[in-house]
Amino acid sequence: MSELPPCPKCTSPYTYEDGPMLVCPECAHEWAAGSEVETAKVITDAVGNALADGDTVTVIKDLKVKGSSNVVKVGTKVKNIRLVDGDHDIDCKIDGFGQMGLKSEFVKKV
Repeated sequence: MSELPPCPKCTSPYTYEDGPMLVCPECAHEWAAGSEVETAKVITDAVGNALADGDTVTVIKDLKVKGSSNVVKVGTKVKNIRLVDGDHDIDCKIDGFGQMGLKSEFVKKV
């Protein structure tokens, strides 16, 4: 019996074959049997520039703040961003608002 590679996402040794795909039962990650190298997800801003941790961005659209009547205005500069996985790509602190999550489609790299 051939040895199957561990899951590239969670390193679980319990992978199994499902047709041409390999599946991890612990994290439900699927990948092609021949491709063991996962490419890192590149997060880009509204105009296509690649973003990195520590970058400074500006907001390109008025954004309503959930649970508040405040609005993050166009042109607000956000320094020292942190890229994360999930619904919102960017974690940051905005002066006057505090900790916040932003989507990369609403910012532009400075």
